[in-house]
Amino acid sequence: MYFPPRDAVEAFWAALAALLRADANCAGYDIPEELRWPDDTHAQWLERDLLLSQACGYPLVTLLKDKVQLVGTFAYEAAGVQGIYCRSQLICRAGDARQTLAEFAGSTVAYNDTISQSGYNALRALVTASTTQRPFFGKSLKTGAHYRSIEAVLNSDADMAAIDAVSLAHWQRSNPERQAQLRVFGQTQPYPGLPLISALQTPPALLEAMRRGLHTLAHDAAYAALRAPLLISGFSVTRWDDYQECVAMQEQAFSLGVREL
Repeated sequence: MYFPPRDAVEAFWAALAALLRADANCAGYDIPEELRWPDDTHAQWLERDLLLSQACGYPLVTLLKDKVQLVGTFAYEAAGVQGIYCRSQLICRAGDARQTLAEFAGSTVAYNDTISQSGYNALRALVTASTTQRPFFGKSLKTGAHYRSIEAVLNSDADMAAIDAVSLAHWQRSNPERQAQLRVFGQTQPYPGLPLISALQTPPALLEAMRRGLHTLAHDAAYAALRAPLLISGFSVTRWDDYQECVAMQEQAFSLGVREL
């Protein structure tokens, strides 16, 4: 979901698959050799044979509730991240003199998707809590992806955007010569990062084996080189209640009549 180097994700999966095949509790289960990269992630999340995927916290508690199993959540090394908790980073062009969210009233905001926790739900809650101006933004621009929202800001198609902290860190790594063109001027309230999910049909023994394997990959020094390009620094078994903060952000905005940016 964070669009890190694809070969690094493939290597991480190969290591996890090896751990699963070596786990006696996985005997008899088909562990895929290779990852599948679907064009439609929303459809993939609901596949009956889904072994492991990474979703978003907002659709997890709205669209996927009672339809998938929650496996756990990675911790990451990135500005705006503390453990499994993330704060969306509010970005604008480096030459923009505005320093606070309030100063962007009436401006154009770019967002990746209305179902995004980092790019939409968290920002909507922040705007609702920060100002009584309705609507706050003069225009909103749907881009379809965080990196496209960044491009929209850089190209002056939008004035600001809320970008997932890990996605921003990966973009900065991939675009070192363009980093100076952007500036982070604020951040949202914290929420749990992207959840790892599995199908409801995944047997308990296989689910627990995946959790053990993910914990090993995320914490064992032997796998540090595999983690580094993905910025992974840990793994926790999370519960549905941990993601209620996403629901609370939605309800905060809805209760004050704010449904759209």
